[in-house]
This record gives sequence, structure tokens and C-alpha cells, in this order.
Amino acid sequence: MRKILNVIHKVFDEIENKARIKLVHHPLVYAFIGSVGIVSIWRGIWHISDDWGISSWASLIFGTFITMITGLFVSFFIGENIIISGLNKEKRIDEKTEEEIHKERTALTDIEKDIKEIKETLIRLENKKNK
Repeated sequence: MRKILNVIHKVFDEIENKARIKLVHHPLVYAFIGSVGIVSIWRGIWHISDDWGISSWASLIFGTFITMITGLFVSFFIGENIIISGLNKEKRIDEKTEEEIHKERTALTDIEKDIKEIKETLIRLENKKNK
């Protein structure tokens, strides 16, 4: 059973990667397709709740409880990227050009290299000190 689930996961992971690579260049289409999927999931959950006879208030309380416990309440309805970009007075990711994103990625890569060099230097200094 586990092997079957791993194969299914791998197949969907590959499909997701290919779709994301193509859709990332068309954010409005990407957003529309994503919203159709999300609304469809919500609609399915809504109908299951109706079938089980769960009241509107119970559903609201249960959903709020679950999303708050899992930490998804704020991040889903507002989004952590929007909060962070607002705090930093930056553009949202969907407002940035590919060039701006590439520059940021390059800057982050440079920072990672610098941190790695600093870490290696500290290790060498510690080794010299311990000798």
C-alpha cells in the first residue's frame, strides 16, 4: 500500500512541477485555475457538512478552531507573504517582475555563499584555537 501511495505522490508531484513552471508566467490564469480548485474543495466540504446535518454555527466554530490550531487562519485569509511585504514596505510577489525576482534570488544566493564562508572561517578559527 505504501509503495502505491509513493508512486501516486511522485506522479502528482511531477505533474504539479510541470504545471507550476508553465503557470507561473501567467499569474491571472494560475490564480483562476487555483480558485476553481479551492472553491470546488469548499463546495464538496459544504455538501458533506450538509449531509451530516452540521449547523452553520457549528461549522463556523469548528472551522475557525481547526484553522487556528493548525496556524492556517491568518496565513490563509491574509497570507504571510502579504504581511511580511507590508511590514517591509515591499511589493507583493505578484507585483514584481521576473527581473526583480531573479535579482532577489541572486542576492539570496550571494548571502548564502557569504554565510557559508563565514561559517567555514569560524570552524577554522575554532580548530586553531583548540590545537
